[in-house]
Amino acid sequence: MNTRWIAPAAMGAAGFAVLVGLGIWQTQRLTWKEAILERIDREIAEVPIALPDRPVETRHNYLSVRAEGRLSPGHLRVLTSIRGVGPGHRIIAPFQTEDRRIMLDLGFLPDGARLPEPPGWLRVHGNLHWPDEHDRWFTPEPDAELWFARQVDRMAGVLETEPVMLVVSQTDPTPIALIPLPVDSSDIANDHFQYAVTWFSLATVWLAMTAYWLRKLATAPPDDAKVKSS
Repeated sequence: MNTRWIAPAAMGAAGFAVLVGLGIWQTQRLTWKEAILERIDREIAEVPIALPDRPVETRHNYLSVRAEGRLSPGHLRVLTSIRGVGPGHRIIAPFQTEDRRIMLDLGFLPDGARLPEPPGWLRVHGNLHWPDEHDRWFTPEPDAELWFARQVDRMAGVLETEPVMLVVSQTDPTPIALIPLPVDSSDIANDHFQYAVTWFSLATVWLAMTAYWLRKLATAPPDDAKVKSS
């Protein structure tokens, strides 16, 4: 092999190996994330159980639960929108069971709609959730009852409840003006397939560039021929 090829070929092989390795790593991450999403979807769809005594995010996020009680006075609004419906608010309200006081995410109230009067005794099914929506750099601070992200701990302090949020999927009776926004896994980022495609594409481009470079070296006159011609 012409010694002029050694450095370009080594650099091309190393770069190609690194890029392919990153692509393989992202495919492994994709398998890992899909397994997590599948587990979360199973948990969301499970038969509801009684509210745990001391639910915590690390163990009970997405847990399917049921509860009975009454809505207490006061609520918070979280600005959001639904495609095809328009802007509105999530309604977060305190919920008093026989011995607990937690928060309910009752769902979506379209902009301009009137919040219905709270029913008496209410049975709810849904999922415990600790949303990851707040960004300390970009999320505005709450303005009175209007919030821009669901912050479980801070909202619990305002509504004087446990730091527990139950996102309602079904109620009995049903507040007609509210549209349930049940928990699902669609808001969990899973971009590993796109990342893998990007890395494998870059590896292909790198390989093509390396081949072009080596071909140019192969067709270039040797250095001693340049010296003689001069």
